[in-house]
Amino acid sequence: MKIYERPDFGGQMMEFMDDCPSVNDRFRYRDIHSCNVMDGYWTFYEHPNYMGRQYFMSPGEYRRFSDWAATAQLSDLSVPRWKLQNEIYERPDFGGQMMEFMDDCPSVYDRFRYRDIHFCHVMDGYWNFYEHPNYRGRQYFMSPGEYRRFSDWGGYRSTIGSFRCMRDF
Repeated sequence: MKIYERPDFGGQMMEFMDDCPSVNDRFRYRDIHSCNVMDGYWTFYEHPNYMGRQYFMSPGEYRRFSDWAATAQLSDLSVPRWKLQNEIYERPDFGGQMMEFMDDCPSVYDRFRYRDIHFCHVMDGYWNFYEHPNYRGRQYFMSPGEYRRFSDWGGYRSTIGSFRCMRDF
């Protein structure tokens, strides 16, 4: 992945091949105005140490930061490794109704009959959860592990509208 300080791939450029917990330590400009994802899938974070809003980036050219619906100030990069399997629960600590997914879900309510996910166990793979149906709204990148509450995945509330698994790596 290459990031640029100006729109349309202008100004200073920095190339990344792996995770970077603080872009600001390597790239002297705070604002990232364009990027080129040449291979793989990446997640941008708004703040250092993988905190704040997340922006999932698939291969492609992003000429302006508005192309990925972000602010220009992004602090961290992460490159994940991928497989697929995910369990979601209606209540905390493996409680209530459970459903296992191994594919995309454009509407959690249509398949699960609930909008609130209080516990998630990502067994294999990497997933992008979205606040609204049809992959819209805030995004939450989920790597393997147990998420005992929505704040564990960076959410402000338990409502999840859709999610998709990451493929083509």
